[in-house]
Amino acid sequence: MSDHDQSDKKRPLRSAAWFGTADKNGFMYRSWMKNQGFPEHLFDGRPVIGICNTWSELTPCNAHFRRIADKVRQGILEAGGFPVEFPVFSNGESNLRPTAMLTRNLASMDVEESLRGNPVDGVVLLVGCDKTTPALLMGAASCDLPTIVVSGGPMLNGKHKGKDIGSGTAVWQLSEQVKAGKISLHDFMAAEAGMSRSAGTCNTMGTASTMASIAEALGTSLPHNAAIPAVDSRRYVLAQLSGNRIVDMVKEDLKLSKILTREAFENAIRVNAAIGGSTNAVVHLKAIAGRIGVDLELDDWTNIGRGTPTIVDLQPSGRFLMEEFYYAGGLPAVLRRLGEANRLPYPDALTVNGRSLWENVAEAPIYNDEVIRTFDNPLCKDGGICVLRGNLAPRGAVLKPSAATAKLMKHRGRAVVFDNFDHYKARINDPELDVDASSVLVMRNCGPKGYPGMAEVGNMGLPAKLLEQGVTDMVRISDARMSGTAYGTVVLHVAPEAAAGGPLGAVRDGDWIELDCESGRLHLDISDEELASRLKAQDATAASRVLASDGGYLKLYIEHVLQADEGCDFDFLVGLRGAKVPSHSH
Repeated sequence: MSDHDQSDKKRPLRSAAWFGTADKNGFMYRSWMKNQGFPEHLFDGRPVIGICNTWSELTPCNAHFRRIADKVRQGILEAGGFPVEFPVFSNGESNLRPTAMLTRNLASMDVEESLRGNPVDGVVLLVGCDKTTPALLMGAASCDLPTIVVSGGPMLNGKHKGKDIGSGTAVWQLSEQVKAGKISLHDFMAAEAGMSRSAGTCNTMGTASTMASIAEALGTSLPHNAAIPAVDSRRYVLAQLSGNRIVDMVKEDLKLSKILTREAFENAIRVNAAIGGSTNAVVHLKAIAGRIGVDLELDDWTNIGRGTPTIVDLQPSGRFLMEEFYYAGGLPAVLRRLGEANRLPYPDALTVNGRSLWENVAEAPIYNDEVIRTFDNPLCKDGGICVLRGNLAPRGAVLKPSAATAKLMKHRGRAVVFDNFDHYKARINDPELDVDASSVLVMRNCGPKGYPGMAEVGNMGLPAKLLEQGVTDMVRISDARMSGTAYGTVVLHVAPEAAAGGPLGAVRDGDWIELDCESGRLHLDISDEELASRLKAQDATAASRVLASDGGYLKLYIEHVLQADEGCDFDFLVGLRGAKVPSHSH
């Protein structure tokens, strides 16, 4: 008898509570499953593997997941498992209003309850568009089953006028050029079809590619999962191999908690700096850590990430796109560079293939030093997420240095205040707006409770009259998020948000604001007494209460969502609840 056979005898499969009994309950569970044509031998005690699919035609990034799921299924069957595919809420950023972030927690609840309540021993998470990655990992972490991530991969490079353009990033760039009078509306619209020309997620280092890279850095996926293009045949090979691997993970009892350790999160923070990853990773990593029971704080991004150069030269921070990143060696090449420079905090961290992170990448090829740069020639000398604090952000705010303008990272300017996103849209292009290049644009009531959902509106477009003068960047501050495809000197995630009584609600037009990224300072230049007086005079929670009256999921969200520094999870979802088999009902 093999070791695996012996361990299987000692540790009965979770699915045996449904399919492994010769009584009325076992009869019913097996009988109903057999109406799909499943043969008897699939119920012989082999691991039942869930394929958690976020396929949806309303989530264009994930619209090719039917084929990926088929490859995963083939891999599971080859390895002697019983694959069962199930859908969960698919929250794609491109179509879903007001923002996919509003339903990230909802999707995580869907995943958690689907896993806990069904006869599965392990799960393959099919993720793509940016919120599906953290949502599925959050839900799976709460259950702590053997879990492997398969991402959908980035789309091919966009093409326009014979040149490469990046999805998302090109929208921001071309839109600003239209407002500045540099290109016509016709030229802008002509880029539309060429920007997104294949299946897959954004081809820039936006949040989708960032979170796919984070999933790989955490050890939750096989090597190269992050960067293989969606339509490359190797994406489907990886899906099939992942199906193979999850069956053995169940036999080895390689649960998610053995992968998602404190050490894994520290590796991921360092990787985010090296790739010039999205600020959204700050919120998502905190939420995932909270579900698995790892203590991760906002200041960890300073303590671990700061001082790490950005060596991946990708849009929006740099020049290239995800195709080039994969061809240059992908994330294994970045991890090798980090390890060889003694900048990978925990190279021995365990990954889903049973090997350490360093064992997976020690000999990873690096084909292009322009795309994946050396540490003596970085894109940005310090790419670690900049955490800011001060009287304007007592619980913190973040800025992405690799996407910012160096000369603006220490700045003092007068505030131009927008009470919400609608107020911004109505006011930003008013020729009479009192604003110049040194002004600081401030937008509030766009945080978790205030928007609600903390939409990606923090990278406010600049006033048309300044764009026409050649201004390309300004300091912007908000309690919102911004797309990982966006760029600029943008302070985000100000906590607490204005709608929760935060100091952002007290800023007035003309107030002086100081930003100093090096010292991590964000300061509203008024006295403590004046700040307290202003906050006392306003009803900072009015926006929250009005929205809460709408009822439904929105009410649940506003009443229970945590602030940005806490990961924007629901207060009642934090913690590892496990996958104890629920009592049967028959």
